[in-house]
Amino acid sequence: MSSDNPGREPTPALLATRPRHAPRSPNGTPPPAPLVAAPVTHYENFPVASLLCPPHLRQPIAAIYAFARTADDIADEGDATPAQRLADLVAYRAELSRVAAGQPPAARWAAVFGPLQATLRQHALPVPLLDDLLSAFIQDVEKTRDAQGYADRAELLDYCRRSANPVGRLLLHLYGVTGEQALQESDAICTALQLINFWQDLSVDIPRGRHYLPHADCARHGAGPADLQALHSTPENVLLITDCAQWARALMEQGAPLVHRLPGRAGWELRLVVQGGLRILDKVDALHGASLHTRPRLHAWDWGVMLGRALVM
Repeated sequence: MSSDNPGREPTPALLATRPRHAPRSPNGTPPPAPLVAAPVTHYENFPVASLLCPPHLRQPIAAIYAFARTADDIADEGDATPAQRLADLVAYRAELSRVAAGQPPAARWAAVFGPLQATLRQHALPVPLLDDLLSAFIQDVEKTRDAQGYADRAELLDYCRRSANPVGRLLLHLYGVTGEQALQESDAICTALQLINFWQDLSVDIPRGRHYLPHADCARHGAGPADLQALHSTPENVLLITDCAQWARALMEQGAPLVHRLPGRAGWELRLVVQGGLRILDKVDALHGASLHTRPRLHAWDWGVMLGRALVM
């Protein structure tokens, strides 16, 4: 889900994080929109439109991935000021409205919005779900700018509802899966993946002024902000991180039956996504709070564990 330079778009079902922006020509202008979306080039914990994905859906999934990843890069990459990031996200949001209304993509993000517009037309994607992602990125920039965290789990879940859950729902739309139970299970998986991203990236996020451990949970466990900011693994912080990891695990297990509702290879892809998230939680638990200063990540041998577990789900 996260890259080596993690951002904040979660990596919900079948979709992970971070394609790079489209390359620029020597004079600095963007190239013409390609017929296909930019390939995945970042390190990922989870599959992104892999060989398990039905071939006819790889391009639509890549187009959604490129849209979300580029927006996240605007919100998170480089040394732009918060004001510049917010202005660019507002412009990006306006471009989404333009192409959804049938207007041709402007030059600035043509490499993203060209393939996305084709996907919107071919698959009638629900545009409000794409817009929800952008509202979450805007909120993230504002909260980081203002050094704010999240008051409680309800507030953090509302963020996940917009930053993570839309991706799973978009993918279910592509697969033609519309049942309410499936949507709820998708939301549980996507929210779990977003929370796992947070607990995996504590050692990276906190020094960057990004705080996702809910204040109410910190207070309940007696975890002081000074120790968290200093990345100290106190007994209180260990209990806090363990509790938050258990919360994410419970959500993942709640959503896991969705793997049996998706057809063919899509269900197998989702099995690996679920097991990838659970494997990261195994590593968070094994660190006993040391994830405050050590970022757990998957290694080659973990994929064997994940595959074995996926086979018996």
